[in-house]
Amino acid sequence: MSSPISAEMIEAFVKAGSMAAGGPTATIAEQDLFFAYDRPATHGVHIETIQVPTRDGSYLVCDLYRPAGPDGEPADGRFPGIVYDFNAYNARQIFGGGARHFVERGYVAAVASVRGSGGTPGHVVPFGRQEQEDSYDLVEWLAVQPFSTGKVGQMGVSYGGHNTLLCAVNQPPHLVAVIAVQAISDWYENTIYRGGIYNARIRDWQQTTAPDTLDIYPQHPLYDEFWRERSVKARWDKLTVPVLDVGGWLDPYRDAMVQNFVAREANTWMVAGPWEHGMVPGQREDIASACYLAWWDHWLADLPTPLPQAKVTSYEMPEHGWRQYSTWPPAESSALSWFPAVGGLLGADPGAASIAQFEAGKENVQFGTPRLDHDVVVVGGIEMTVRAAFTGEDGNIAVVLDDVDQDGVVTRVSNGWLKASHREGHEQRVPVVAGTFYSLTIPMWPTHHRVAAGHTLRLTISSEDYPQIESEDLPGTVSVELGTSATQLGFRAVS
Repeated sequence: MSSPISAEMIEAFVKAGSMAAGGPTATIAEQDLFFAYDRPATHGVHIETIQVPTRDGSYLVCDLYRPAGPDGEPADGRFPGIVYDFNAYNARQIFGGGARHFVERGYVAAVASVRGSGGTPGHVVPFGRQEQEDSYDLVEWLAVQPFSTGKVGQMGVSYGGHNTLLCAVNQPPHLVAVIAVQAISDWYENTIYRGGIYNARIRDWQQTTAPDTLDIYPQHPLYDEFWRERSVKARWDKLTVPVLDVGGWLDPYRDAMVQNFVAREANTWMVAGPWEHGMVPGQREDIASACYLAWWDHWLADLPTPLPQAKVTSYEMPEHGWRQYSTWPPAESSALSWFPAVGGLLGADPGAASIAQFEAGKENVQFGTPRLDHDVVVVGGIEMTVRAAFTGEDGNIAVVLDDVDQDGVVTRVSNGWLKASHREGHEQRVPVVAGTFYSLTIPMWPTHHRVAAGHTLRLTISSEDYPQIESEDLPGTVSVELGTSATQLGFRAVS
């Protein structure tokens, strides 16, 4: 892997050119007024803990944040409302701290706990029908209060983000717009069974947040009505309100972020930053509350505030600034197929037909490009087609794409997983005959990552990727056919 990839080779792979409207900037606020927007606070904050009634006669414990006058009492008048992070985390005060920014500028915010959390009676059943009905009822309750204008938005991060999108596809009449931050498109696909393989990272979350699911989820290893009920993806056609779709390129739900945008591009704006999960305050390039206020002022308060000047605002990882595009993947990117080949090479030439083998759970096979002599941006979706055979009755394939610098420092660019018996979808298992080669198409996480000159791209094929997926006891030998297996990427050359 010592010889460089030439500029001529790169130009043959991809279409070079400038980026879409707006090149890299020190901060996105310098480029787009949507991210710099603010206005002075006009009110204090009055907080009251109440019980919001639900259609079945129960209630949700809710901290209601209302604009207050100088005496601290609720201000006169009607205000638009925000359902703020409807989740199971027993942390209404923490989330309420974020809601205050909007309340001080003339919004009412309802910060409520789902059933089985925060004093709300019942059991936590994440994203089930009851929780979705409660979210709907919370929006409609807020809309008809005497202090409400009748216009309501909903926003949330992670758990609250998925509840936000589920509420949107259930279409409560008074829900005008939403902000979904690091949200999900499908609970099965994005979280619980990645490629049909149980996600080991979720077990601690289940134990602390929703322990009943430790027994329930193993009863549904295939994609059935249980998961479909909890899915936004299954009802994308119902996602008709404007959506601000915010996520991070270091977040495990970045695939969902892109899926939701691509599915509903006409009414969705995507913001993808250099962020980890949870939108931890103080992360670099923090967009804070500026754009969220602009969003609500535009849709709920009817103020002449800007929307993002482009449909997609994306940070080029790892440290190459903000870019804006009219669509995703960017029009100026080009598709490229790279093949794992004999001798551990990864490149445009599929090479001679051959077989690479590894022991499941113990070994892997790796392939790398020569060192790049130009920066190259991997941008958009990635997909790996692996022609593989197993000695057992089933098997897992995990693929990882890494950026490796001259000192051997590894940065993960993307990854994907698939259980062989799920190669035709997750609704049913398809038998795996030992020794038979199958084409396994493995979706990998989308990315926006610049690989610097002098670095290499390394592809690893194995049977496990703990803790991203469970280490399952599927012993045996995995054979990978070289010359036909291929990775499809979106690329852009950098001049």
